[in-house]
Amino acid sequence: MGKIDIRAILLSALIILGLGSASAQELIKYGDFNSWITRNIKESAVLGGNTKTIYEIGPTQTINGAKPYSNLGGSPWATSNVYAKVVGVVKCSNAVVPEDRAGHGKCAKLSTIFEHVKALGIVNMDVLVSGSIFLGEIIEPITSSKSPYSKMEMGIPFTKRPKYLQFDYKVTVPAGGTRIYSSGFGKKKTLQGQDYAEVYVLLQRRWEDADGNIHAARVGTGRERYGKTTANWVNGHKLTIHYGDITNQSFYKPWMGLLNGEVVYYARNSKGKMVKVIEEKWDDANATPTHVLVMASSGCGVAYTGTVGMTFWIDNIAFGY
Repeated sequence: MGKIDIRAILLSALIILGLGSASAQELIKYGDFNSWITRNIKESAVLGGNTKTIYEIGPTQTINGAKPYSNLGGSPWATSNVYAKVVGVVKCSNAVVPEDRAGHGKCAKLSTIFEHVKALGIVNMDVLVSGSIFLGEIIEPITSSKSPYSKMEMGIPFTKRPKYLQFDYKVTVPAGGTRIYSSGFGKKKTLQGQDYAEVYVLLQRRWEDADGNIHAARVGTGRERYGKTTANWVNGHKLTIHYGDITNQSFYKPWMGLLNGEVVYYARNSKGKMVKVIEEKWDDANATPTHVLVMASSGCGVAYTGTVGMTFWIDNIAFGY
Protein backbone atom coordinates (compact mmCIF):
# COMPACT_ATOMS: atom_id res chain seq x y z
CA MET A 1 0.00 0.00 0.00
CA GLY A 2 1.38 3.37 -1.02
CA LYS A 3 2.02 6.39 1.14
CA ILE A 4 -1.16 8.10 2.36
CA ASP A 5 -1.50 11.67 1.04
CA ILE A 6 -2.99 13.56 3.99
CA ARG A 7 -3.39 16.71 1.89
CA ALA A 8 -5.48 14.85 -0.70
CA ILE A 9 -7.71 13.40 2.02
CA LEU A 10 -8.23 16.82 3.61
CA LEU A 11 -8.97 18.36 0.23
CA SER A 12 -11.54 15.65 -0.55
CA ALA A 13 -13.17 16.17 2.84
CA LEU A 14 -13.41 19.92 2.27
CA ILE A 15 -14.99 19.36 -1.15
CA ILE A 16 -17.56 16.95 0.33
CA LEU A 17 -18.34 19.38 3.16
CA GLY A 18 -18.66 22.20 0.64
CA LEU A 19 -21.10 20.21 -1.44
CA GLY A 20 -23.07 19.26 1.62
CA SER A 21 -23.43 22.88 2.73
CA ALA A 22 -24.48 24.21 -0.68
CA SER A 23 -28.00 25.59 -0.78
CA ALA A 24 -30.65 23.25 -2.16
CA GLN A 25 -33.77 24.21 -4.12
CA GLU A 26 -37.16 22.54 -3.98
CA LEU A 27 -39.22 23.42 -7.04
CA ILE A 28 -42.86 23.99 -6.13
CA LYS A 29 -44.96 21.47 -8.06
CA TYR A 30 -45.75 22.81 -11.55
CA GLY A 31 -43.62 25.86 -10.64
CA ASP A 32 -41.67 25.57 -13.89
CA PHE A 33 -44.93 26.52 -15.71
CA ASN A 34 -44.33 24.08 -18.55
CA SER A 35 -47.72 22.40 -18.04
CA TRP A 36 -51.11 24.15 -18.34
CA ILE A 37 -54.79 23.29 -18.38
CA THR A 38 -56.78 24.91 -21.18
CA ARG A 39 -60.44 25.71 -20.46
CA ASN A 40 -62.80 26.65 -23.28
CA ILE A 41 -65.96 28.29 -21.94
CA LYS A 42 -68.83 29.75 -23.94
CA GLU A 43 -70.00 33.01 -22.44
CA SER A 44 -73.71 33.79 -22.29
CA ALA A 45 -75.54 34.86 -25.42
CA VAL A 46 -76.42 38.16 -23.78
CA LEU A 47 -72.66 38.91 -23.72
CA GLY A 48 -72.16 37.83 -27.33
CA GLY A 49 -71.97 34.06 -26.89
CA ASN A 50 -68.28 33.82 -27.74
CA THR A 51 -66.09 30.97 -26.55
CA LYS A 52 -63.31 32.24 -24.32
CA THR A 53 -60.10 30.37 -23.45
CA ILE A 54 -58.73 30.64 -19.93
CA TYR A 55 -55.78 28.83 -18.35
CA GLU A 56 -54.91 27.05 -15.11
CA ILE A 57 -51.58 25.68 -13.87
CA GLY A 58 -51.58 21.89 -13.73
CA PRO A 59 -51.33 18.70 -15.82
CA THR A 60 -51.72 19.33 -19.55
CA GLN A 61 -55.30 18.81 -20.70
CA THR A 62 -58.29 20.60 -22.20
CA ILE A 63 -61.64 21.13 -20.48
CA ASN A 64 -64.60 22.25 -22.58
CA GLY A 65 -67.71 23.84 -21.13
CA ALA A 66 -68.73 26.10 -18.25
CA LYS A 67 -67.66 23.82 -15.42
CA PRO A 68 -66.41 24.91 -11.99
CA TYR A 69 -62.68 24.20 -11.69
CA SER A 70 -60.83 22.82 -8.70
CA ASN A 71 -57.11 22.08 -8.69
CA LEU A 72 -56.14 19.01 -10.74
CA GLY A 73 -53.18 16.66 -10.63
CA GLY A 74 -52.08 17.75 -7.19
CA SER A 75 -51.39 21.26 -8.44
CA PRO A 76 -51.09 23.73 -5.54
CA TRP A 77 -51.62 26.72 -7.84
CA ALA A 78 -54.64 28.91 -8.42
CA THR A 79 -54.91 31.94 -10.69
CA SER A 80 -57.00 35.07 -11.02
CA ASN A 81 -58.51 33.49 -14.15
CA VAL A 82 -62.09 32.69 -13.25
CA TYR A 83 -65.42 31.42 -14.49
CA ALA A 84 -68.22 33.62 -13.15
CA LYS A 85 -71.93 33.00 -13.25
CA VAL A 86 -73.91 35.96 -11.95
CA VAL A 87 -77.73 35.69 -12.06
CA GLY A 88 -77.35 33.02 -14.72
CA VAL A 89 -74.97 35.01 -16.94
CA VAL A 90 -71.67 33.27 -17.73
CA LYS A 91 -68.57 35.47 -17.99
CA CYS A 92 -64.86 34.59 -17.90
CA SER A 93 -61.68 36.46 -17.04
CA ASN A 94 -58.19 35.60 -18.26
CA ALA A 95 -55.22 37.70 -17.07
CA VAL A 96 -52.74 34.82 -16.64
CA VAL A 97 -51.45 32.95 -19.69
CA PRO A 98 -48.59 30.62 -20.58
CA GLU A 99 -45.89 32.11 -22.78
CA ASP A 100 -42.96 30.51 -24.56
CA ARG A 101 -39.58 31.50 -23.12
CA ALA A 102 -36.66 30.92 -25.47
CA GLY A 103 -34.53 28.07 -24.19
CA HIS A 104 -36.55 27.68 -20.99
CA GLY A 105 -39.84 26.07 -22.02
CA LYS A 106 -42.79 28.13 -20.84
CA CYS A 107 -43.35 30.74 -18.17
CA ALA A 108 -46.36 32.49 -16.64
CA LYS A 109 -47.33 35.90 -17.99
CA LEU A 110 -49.42 38.03 -15.61
CA SER A 111 -51.11 41.19 -16.93
CA THR A 112 -53.33 43.93 -15.58
CA ILE A 113 -56.29 44.28 -17.94
CA PHE A 114 -59.82 45.52 -18.30
CA GLU A 115 -62.50 42.85 -18.67
CA HIS A 116 -65.22 44.48 -20.75
CA VAL A 117 -68.79 43.47 -19.99
CA LYS A 118 -71.37 44.48 -22.59
CA ALA A 119 -74.89 43.11 -22.65
CA LEU A 120 -77.28 44.03 -25.48
CA GLY A 121 -76.33 47.68 -25.14
CA ILE A 122 -77.92 47.81 -21.68
CA VAL A 123 -74.87 47.03 -19.55
CA ASN A 124 -71.49 48.46 -20.52
CA MET A 125 -68.84 48.27 -17.81
CA ASP A 126 -65.16 47.55 -17.24
CA VAL A 127 -63.73 45.47 -14.43
CA LEU A 128 -60.01 45.87 -13.72
CA VAL A 129 -58.21 42.58 -13.15
CA SER A 130 -54.59 42.07 -12.10
CA GLY A 131 -53.04 38.81 -13.22
CA SER A 132 -52.13 36.77 -10.15
CA ILE A 133 -51.02 33.26 -9.27
CA PHE A 134 -50.99 31.90 -5.73
CA LEU A 135 -50.83 28.74 -3.66
CA GLY A 136 -54.43 27.82 -2.88
CA GLU A 137 -57.76 27.58 -4.68
CA ILE A 138 -60.46 29.72 -6.28
CA ILE A 139 -64.02 28.75 -5.33
CA GLU A 140 -65.95 28.64 -8.61
CA PRO A 141 -68.24 29.75 -10.04
CA ILE A 142 -67.86 33.35 -8.86
CA THR A 143 -71.37 34.65 -8.22
CA SER A 144 -70.71 38.31 -7.31
CA SER A 145 -68.00 40.96 -7.16
CA LYS A 146 -68.56 41.48 -3.43
CA SER A 147 -65.92 40.35 -0.93
CA PRO A 148 -63.50 39.00 -3.59
CA TYR A 149 -61.07 37.50 -1.06
CA SER A 150 -63.81 35.24 0.29
CA LYS A 151 -63.72 33.38 -3.04
CA MET A 152 -60.02 32.55 -2.61
CA GLU A 153 -58.62 29.92 -0.28
CA MET A 154 -55.14 31.28 0.39
CA GLY A 155 -52.24 29.11 1.45
CA ILE A 156 -51.45 25.41 1.68
CA PRO A 157 -50.20 23.18 4.52
CA PHE A 158 -46.43 23.52 4.95
CA THR A 159 -44.12 22.86 7.91
CA LYS A 160 -40.63 23.56 6.52
CA ARG A 161 -38.46 26.63 7.17
CA PRO A 162 -36.84 27.67 3.86
CA LYS A 163 -34.27 30.46 3.70
CA TYR A 164 -35.66 32.07 0.56
CA LEU A 165 -38.01 31.84 -2.40
CA GLN A 166 -36.12 31.62 -5.71
CA PHE A 167 -37.55 32.51 -9.13
CA ASP A 168 -36.84 34.13 -12.51
CA TYR A 169 -38.77 37.27 -13.41
CA LYS A 170 -39.22 40.10 -15.88
CA VAL A 171 -41.44 43.18 -15.60
CA THR A 172 -42.81 45.87 -17.91
CA VAL A 173 -44.18 49.06 -16.38
CA PRO A 174 -46.22 51.29 -18.75
CA ALA A 175 -44.74 54.76 -19.18
CA GLY A 176 -46.88 57.37 -17.48
CA GLY A 177 -49.20 54.71 -16.12
CA THR A 178 -51.67 55.65 -13.41
CA ARG A 179 -53.63 53.51 -11.00
CA ILE A 180 -57.31 52.98 -11.71
CA TYR A 181 -60.07 51.59 -9.55
CA SER A 182 -62.87 49.95 -11.55
CA SER A 183 -65.13 47.25 -10.07
CA GLY A 184 -67.75 47.56 -12.83
CA PHE A 185 -70.08 49.45 -10.51
CA GLY A 186 -70.01 53.23 -10.48
CA LYS A 187 -67.45 55.36 -12.30
CA LYS A 188 -63.81 54.51 -12.76
CA LYS A 189 -61.54 56.34 -10.36
CA THR A 190 -58.03 57.53 -11.16
CA LEU A 191 -55.78 57.26 -8.11
CA GLN A 192 -52.49 58.88 -7.15
CA GLY A 193 -49.24 57.00 -7.60
CA GLN A 194 -48.13 54.09 -9.74
CA ASP A 195 -48.80 50.43 -9.16
CA TYR A 196 -46.16 47.74 -8.60
CA ALA A 197 -45.81 44.09 -9.49
CA GLU A 198 -45.29 41.97 -6.41
CA VAL A 199 -44.08 38.61 -5.11
CA TYR A 200 -44.41 37.40 -1.56
CA VAL A 201 -43.88 34.31 0.56
CA LEU A 202 -45.49 34.27 4.02
CA LEU A 203 -45.22 31.50 6.59
CA GLN A 204 -48.04 31.23 9.13
CA ARG A 205 -48.81 29.13 12.18
CA ARG A 206 -52.58 28.65 12.18
CA TRP A 207 -55.00 27.23 14.74
CA GLU A 208 -58.77 26.88 14.90
CA ASP A 209 -60.94 27.61 17.92
CA ALA A 210 -64.09 25.79 19.06
CA ASP A 211 -66.29 28.12 16.99
CA GLY A 212 -64.47 27.38 13.75
CA ASN A 213 -62.56 30.67 13.60
CA ILE A 214 -59.04 30.41 12.19
CA HIS A 215 -56.29 32.36 13.93
CA ALA A 216 -52.73 32.89 12.71
CA ALA A 217 -49.32 34.09 13.80
CA ARG A 218 -46.74 35.24 11.24
CA VAL A 219 -43.67 33.02 11.33
CA GLY A 220 -41.73 34.19 8.26
CA THR A 221 -41.92 37.04 5.75
CA GLY A 222 -40.49 37.67 2.29
CA ARG A 223 -42.11 40.40 0.19
CA GLU A 224 -40.90 42.54 -2.71
CA ARG A 225 -42.41 45.04 -5.13
CA TYR A 226 -41.16 45.92 -8.61
CA GLY A 227 -41.83 49.33 -10.12
CA LYS A 228 -39.28 49.58 -12.95
CA THR A 229 -39.10 47.84 -16.30
CA THR A 230 -36.33 45.25 -16.52
CA ALA A 231 -34.30 45.08 -19.73
CA ASN A 232 -34.08 41.29 -19.58
CA TRP A 233 -34.97 38.33 -17.40
CA VAL A 234 -33.59 38.38 -13.87
CA ASN A 235 -32.65 34.74 -13.28
CA GLY A 236 -32.24 32.91 -9.98
CA HIS A 237 -33.51 35.84 -7.93
CA LYS A 238 -33.62 35.07 -4.19
CA LEU A 239 -36.34 36.58 -2.00
CA THR A 240 -35.06 36.18 1.57
CA ILE A 241 -37.48 34.93 4.22
CA HIS A 242 -37.07 36.75 7.53
CA TYR A 243 -38.31 34.94 10.63
CA GLY A 244 -40.07 36.43 13.62
CA ASP A 245 -41.03 40.07 14.22
CA ILE A 246 -39.40 42.23 11.51
CA THR A 247 -41.02 45.57 12.35
CA ASN A 248 -37.78 46.99 13.77
CA GLN A 249 -35.62 45.89 10.84
CA SER A 250 -34.22 48.51 8.45
CA PHE A 251 -35.80 46.84 5.40
CA TYR A 252 -39.30 46.73 6.90
CA LYS A 253 -42.12 48.47 5.00
CA PRO A 254 -45.74 48.84 6.18
CA TRP A 255 -46.95 46.56 3.38
CA MET A 256 -44.92 43.73 4.87
CA GLY A 257 -47.04 43.83 8.01
CA LEU A 258 -49.64 41.48 9.42
CA LEU A 259 -52.73 40.67 7.36
CA ASN A 260 -55.39 41.99 9.69
CA GLY A 261 -56.59 45.22 8.12
CA GLU A 262 -58.02 46.05 4.71
CA VAL A 263 -56.66 42.84 3.21
CA VAL A 264 -57.56 39.65 5.07
CA TYR A 265 -57.48 36.32 3.29
CA TYR A 266 -59.74 33.31 3.79
CA ALA A 267 -59.37 29.56 4.28
CA ARG A 268 -61.69 26.62 4.75
CA ASN A 269 -62.09 25.55 8.37
CA SER A 270 -62.59 22.00 9.66
CA LYS A 271 -66.34 22.37 9.10
CA GLY A 272 -65.81 23.20 5.42
CA LYS A 273 -66.74 26.86 5.81
CA MET A 274 -64.70 29.70 4.30
CA VAL A 275 -63.62 32.01 7.14
CA LYS A 276 -61.18 34.88 7.58
CA VAL A 277 -57.62 34.12 8.60
CA ILE A 278 -56.57 37.09 10.73
CA GLU A 279 -52.90 37.36 11.64
CA GLU A 280 -52.94 38.32 15.30
CA LYS A 281 -49.24 38.54 16.11
CA TRP A 282 -45.66 37.96 15.05
CA ASP A 283 -44.54 34.50 16.06
CA ASP A 284 -41.29 33.41 17.65
CA ALA A 285 -38.42 33.36 15.16
CA ASN A 286 -37.92 29.62 15.84
CA ALA A 287 -41.59 28.65 15.44
CA THR A 288 -42.64 25.90 13.04
CA PRO A 289 -45.21 27.06 10.45
CA THR A 290 -48.34 25.15 9.51
CA HIS A 291 -49.05 26.96 6.20
CA VAL A 292 -47.31 28.90 3.46
CA LEU A 293 -48.70 31.64 1.21
CA VAL A 294 -46.94 32.40 -2.08
CA MET A 295 -48.32 34.94 -4.53
CA ALA A 296 -47.05 36.68 -7.66
CA SER A 297 -49.10 39.46 -9.20
CA SER A 298 -48.99 42.25 -11.78
CA GLY A 299 -50.46 44.54 -9.11
CA CYS A 300 -50.05 45.16 -5.41
CA GLY A 301 -53.21 47.05 -4.51
CA VAL A 302 -56.63 45.97 -3.33
CA ALA A 303 -59.06 44.20 -5.67
CA TYR A 304 -60.11 46.05 -8.86
CA THR A 305 -57.18 48.51 -8.55
CA GLY A 306 -54.09 48.65 -10.73
CA THR A 307 -52.27 50.01 -13.78
CA VAL A 308 -53.56 48.69 -17.10
CA GLY A 309 -50.70 47.25 -19.15
CA MET A 310 -48.52 46.32 -16.17
CA THR A 311 -47.01 42.94 -17.09
CA PHE A 312 -45.04 40.52 -14.94
CA TRP A 313 -43.45 37.29 -16.15
CA ILE A 314 -42.33 34.63 -13.67
CA ASP A 315 -40.74 31.20 -13.92
CA ASN A 316 -39.09 28.41 -11.90
CA ILE A 317 -40.48 29.16 -8.43
CA ALA A 318 -38.68 27.15 -5.76
CA PHE A 319 -37.96 27.12 -2.04
CA GLY A 320 -34.30 27.45 -1.11
CA TYR A 321 -32.69 25.85 1.96
